[in-house]
Amino acid sequence: MKVVDFHCDVLCKLLIDENLYFQGNKPGKLDVTYERLKAAGTILQTFAIYIPQSMNGRLEPILESVDRFHQMVLSCEDMVWVRTTHDLDSCIKDGKIGALLSLEGVDGLQGQMSLLRIMHQLGIRAAGMTWNHANWAADGAMEQRGGGLTAKGKLLVEECNNLDILIDVSHLSERAFWDVAELSKRPILASHSNARAICDHPRNLRDAQIEKIIEMQGVVGVTFVPWFVSSAEVVVIDDLLRHIEHICELGGASHIMLGSDFDGIDSYMKQLTHPGELINLQEALLKRYSEQQTEQFMSGNALRFLRENLPFN
Repeated sequence: MKVVDFHCDVLCKLLIDENLYFQGNKPGKLDVTYERLKAAGTILQTFAIYIPQSMNGRLEPILESVDRFHQMVLSCEDMVWVRTTHDLDSCIKDGKIGALLSLEGVDGLQGQMSLLRIMHQLGIRAAGMTWNHANWAADGAMEQRGGGLTAKGKLLVEECNNLDILIDVSHLSERAFWDVAELSKRPILASHSNARAICDHPRNLRDAQIEKIIEMQGVVGVTFVPWFVSSAEVVVIDDLLRHIEHICELGGASHIMLGSDFDGIDSYMKQLTHPGELINLQEALLKRYSEQQTEQFMSGNALRFLRENLPFN
């Protein structure tokens, strides 16, 4: 069964450690590698550009991350850059692994829509406005004041819509989420968030937020971050299935995808520590859901969403 994962942070590790390589690394250095994506049957991996706080607020690290993407990821034999639906369909037809670029936090764009347009020209096809804190565009989920979008943040939503850049709401404050939902003319996505009704963490989505994403024909990437899944000391796959089941109960069976957050975490769920272990999730899903529904969770819903929302060419 094929796999789509809508969020990993391997580019951040490649940015801060020049001794790491996407292909041919020693085991244990990276969660997501070329070899593991092939072993998992991955047909598309979204690579987030996340800039650590010590480097944040400048354009240069974003550009350096794009360079790492080209030099280390796209240089692998079976990796294909996905920017359009044509790229996506060609990738699947040829049995390759698609690589899609997203931006996690727009701090380095410094409020300039011209830089957003340049990001689009460089292949960015999804953007989260914040990480956990506040920036020039919006408040993040962990910002105590809980503010919404700024005036420039509202311009950013409009320009993303104009450019066909998908808006990722995973790290937004609740107020900023609703601002985006009101302003956006196009579907939105939460690349790596779970259900707050199951695990009460500020980074998870309330039922009303999930229902709004469903209403807007968006998608939710259930994530493997242990503390977003459960407060238990040892977090297992059955804990993650509770989130999937809850989203299904809200009418979201056709709107669930995967957003692992591999390489963005330093502790893991049991049996879900890298892409090669996604078979464990697949087998657990097949015990509760049909093969067709499991395939939708593993890849089908994400592929449909991309076909409907990426530019054609």
